Amino acid sequence: MSTTYIGYHFTIEPKELGSEILIAELGETPFESFIETETGISAYIQKELWNDDILEDIYILQNTEFKISYTFEEIAQVNWNEEWEKNFSPIDVDGVCHVRAPFHPATNTKYEIVIEPKMSFGTGHHETTHMMIQHLLELDLENKKTIDMGCGTAILAILAEMKGAKPIEAIDIDNWCYLNSIENAERNNCKHISVYEGDASILNQGQKYDVFIANINRNILLNDIAIYVTCMNQGAILLLSGFYTEDISAIQACCEALGLTYINKKERNNWVSLRFIKQ
Repeated sequence: MSTTYIGYHFTIEPKELGSEILIAELGETPFESFIETETGISAYIQKELWNDDILEDIYILQNTEFKISYTFEEIAQVNWNEEWEKNFSPIDVDGVCHVRAPFHPATNTKYEIVIEPKMSFGTGHHETTHMMIQHLLELDLENKKTIDMGCGTAILAILAEMKGAKPIEAIDIDNWCYLNSIENAERNNCKHISVYEGDASILNQGQKYDVFIANINRNILLNDIAIYVTCMNQGAILLLSGFYTEDISAIQACCEALGLTYINKKERNNWVSLRFIKQ
């Protein structure tokens, strides 16, 4: 007997932060699968668990900082692999790193990462993830103790291990991201990644890192960079993304006030990724 689903298709502005918040809120309801789309997300719930008021307590829909619209439809049966395949194409980063789903054919790229594109973000499609991959490809990560804050799918932590980093910690406040990161680390045969659920508050335990990765958003970064710096060894690299070109001055001022030295930046469709060093 097939299961009937109700599919909601959300258009979200700004997409990245709005999608993360919306998924987190919908995750507290019976919605069970989420797919990233070009304009937002699609979310699916079994019809027998659905009711007219299912979105009543989704607070972001009333938040004037976000512009969100949606349509919904009844779907007789969902082939999740087919849905993901429609919305998830393989990504090539500079001919060196290839990111694909399990249902895509393998390649002979130097770094091939297999990500199950379920509910988490960080598949490589978003500009910020793409730029962070580029930064990591440029760095010597051999035996560098690395942390990936706001790890999403753990794609950056996985690439770091492929480039020789160890040990590696991947942290995300979202439970689904935490579980999905564990799954993806195992899928890519990673041996040196430890995944934790939480935020920057769990860092105040004397840990020191050689490479600190944080692809989150402007406000969280500005609030947490001071904590990051206390956890960085001398000579450590800090890679930041999740913000726009117009945010560069605020992020750079914050980092330099904390003793970090700006190295370079990458820009992609008004999104930015910055590299700093603790000297």
